[in-house]
Amino acid sequence: MDAESGGFAARPARRKRPWNAELLLAYQSLGVVYGDVATAPLYVFKSAFAGGDIEHSAGNEEIYGVLSLVFWTLTLIPLLKYVFLVLRADDHGEGGTFALYSLICRRVRAGLLPGGGGGGELAVQPREGAAPAPRLSSVRAALERHRVLQRLLLLLALLGTCMVIGDGVLTPAVSVFSAVSGLELSLDNKQHEYILLPVTCAILVGLFTLQHYGTHRVGFIFAPIVCLWLLCISAIGIYNIIHWNPHVYRALSPYYMYKFLQKTQTGGWMSLGGILLCVTGSETMYADLGHFSQSSIKIAFTSLVYPALILAYMGQAAYISKHHNFENINHIGFYVSVPEKIRWPVLVIAIFAAVVGSQAVITGTFSIIKQCCSLNCFPRVKIVHTSATVHGQIYIPEINWILMVLCLAVTIGFRDTKHLTNAQGLAIITVMLVTTCLMSLVIVLCWNKNIVYSLGFLFFFGAIEVLYFSASLVKFREGAWVPITLSFIFMMVMCVWHYGTIKKYEFDVQNKVSISWLLNLGPSLGIVRVRGIGLIHTDLMSGIPAIFSHFVTNLPAFHQVLVFLCIKSVHVPHVQPEERFWVGRIGPKHYRLYRVVVRYGYRDVPKDDTEFEKDLVCSIAEFIRCGDSDNQNGSLDGAADYPLERLSSISKGLPFQEEGSEINGSDSSVLSPNNEIYQNAIAPKAKRVRFVLPKGAQIDSEVRSELQELSDAREAGMSFIMGRAHMKAKSGSGLVKRITINFIYEFLRRNSRGSVTAANIPHASSLEVGMVCQV
Repeated sequence: MDAESGGFAARPARRKRPWNAELLLAYQSLGVVYGDVATAPLYVFKSAFAGGDIEHSAGNEEIYGVLSLVFWTLTLIPLLKYVFLVLRADDHGEGGTFALYSLICRRVRAGLLPGGGGGGELAVQPREGAAPAPRLSSVRAALERHRVLQRLLLLLALLGTCMVIGDGVLTPAVSVFSAVSGLELSLDNKQHEYILLPVTCAILVGLFTLQHYGTHRVGFIFAPIVCLWLLCISAIGIYNIIHWNPHVYRALSPYYMYKFLQKTQTGGWMSLGGILLCVTGSETMYADLGHFSQSSIKIAFTSLVYPALILAYMGQAAYISKHHNFENINHIGFYVSVPEKIRWPVLVIAIFAAVVGSQAVITGTFSIIKQCCSLNCFPRVKIVHTSATVHGQIYIPEINWILMVLCLAVTIGFRDTKHLTNAQGLAIITVMLVTTCLMSLVIVLCWNKNIVYSLGFLFFFGAIEVLYFSASLVKFREGAWVPITLSFIFMMVMCVWHYGTIKKYEFDVQNKVSISWLLNLGPSLGIVRVRGIGLIHTDLMSGIPAIFSHFVTNLPAFHQVLVFLCIKSVHVPHVQPEERFWVGRIGPKHYRLYRVVVRYGYRDVPKDDTEFEKDLVCSIAEFIRCGDSDNQNGSLDGAADYPLERLSSISKGLPFQEEGSEINGSDSSVLSPNNEIYQNAIAPKAKRVRFVLPKGAQIDSEVRSELQELSDAREAGMSFIMGRAHMKAKSGSGLVKRITINFIYEFLRRNSRGSVTAANIPHASSLEVGMVCQV
């Protein structure tokens, strides 16, 4: 098993939930997953006609054609592609762009993330009942052989990620502006020009300002709001169908698509950019898979969301087909089809539903930024966990305010939904195209299907999405430039940070100190060893980091117990707690040097510093108690230059007590004084630490002495030694590399969170030492 990559044992098969639990999850998913797609009827018809590409004629070919396109687009993309196919490609229950990318990387040696585990490094055992891996396919061989294809694969995943971030800017603006636009029908032209924009901006500012409270505080009302909204638009749709045009169902036939495109030609093709918005939020079904389950998402969409949306669009088409004298082409849309007596209550519900949909997109943006940070593809940012019980509820202050500023900028800059929806449409369809490309690789590489199925999926859904993509791209000057610009900026940031991280890792590997150098210093390392535990943070899993030699030659004293700590993010969503810690020894026992590798999945939530310290010490103590035997869960020869450095997986640490507190372990018990390890002479105010051994455990004097020294060090305290690298391009490097490393990467490094903050390390017990890295 390869600990460098985070290999771990296969997870047990998921228990099948009872039907009532699935129904409860389906209900809860309405507020988290479907807020965005549920509010799409507010602006789809308006966006299709507002651009002036098509006109509403007396023959109703246009409105029937738009309805037919909306119906088949909703059926083929969200229902067929996502609900029945893409949701099956989960990464241990997680979904999203990075889930597809990690699935591919684990099957193929295509990982480019430093130390994060590529496909071949991640020795993941197959799930129970999975088909055996086939012989090496040509697709897999090409990806493993050509570095260019691996870079293109990573760029494709980052492109989808950047477009999701762009969608996080545009969706709140479009949803809230469209909901508030219902005031147009109740106010005269002069009034609504001065009211719509301030009201929209005020709601957006309030939405982003309240993010730090977390969605869990008001999350219980999200599902009822979306459910009420879906029932409301479906009821209005049924009323309009019965009252205005009971035969509108005929427009669901694909024949009306043909008649629409035949009559409108180029104008009809360009209007596809507005029709595309009916599938906005479809990617959220897959991205939020980790919070729910495949069954619950399928139940919610097929039983409520999909029928409600179809009825809503049919109702709008039925009303519009009988009305041709609109004062303004912008009035073609949702609110004009709402009976005047209930227009104000519907307006209020629409605004709440738009806020819920925007909230889900913003939270999703936070989540994907966290995944990028975990995989070293984005500068470190402050991540606040707003809920102790709800998984994935996070808040990132820097990203929140950036999103708010950008959202207000595009809202004030465009001042209408026409340009906003053009921008949103391009972001949506680009993410879907990326998903289609990655999914086609998953079919052939991970599902072991014939390449014909992969190509069929790619060409069928790819052809539909390319058609919509071309219609959105042609609106470049009318708003579509916004997601392209935002994606270019975020892509440059991600690529530069990723490149700089790789260069820093390569520098550490090339300049690490051999263990033989350390052994020549003797047990005291040539300096005074004082009480306490010294944690030296490093990205290396073998050898001694160069920064340590800098410490030894410049500091007069060091701790009696030294731990080289390596925190790794791996290409899996979650790492089980019993598979998280790998512990090894560096040099002979009396050197008291240990190496600890702590592994987190890209969606794991790191513990706070107090809990982390306890788990770390317990894992080292268990490693000492078990000695150097191989009776752990697994082992790894982590260093080729010294045979004693061997990492072992610690499934459960040795519990200890601190000042009479409860035992840090549920199934351990306090034994007799002979089996307890105390600090004999301690200061009056120091915490007493004692390890609690299992019943009947026998340990020799050497192990007892080592545990005694570890308890002494724990009582004295723990210090974190961090290296802060200053990157600089080597002399003779090219101009592009010098600009990238010396200016852009260094600017990002200086303005991002340091390792101390990112790792939840208390500043009072941390020491940072700078070092210039010539790369």
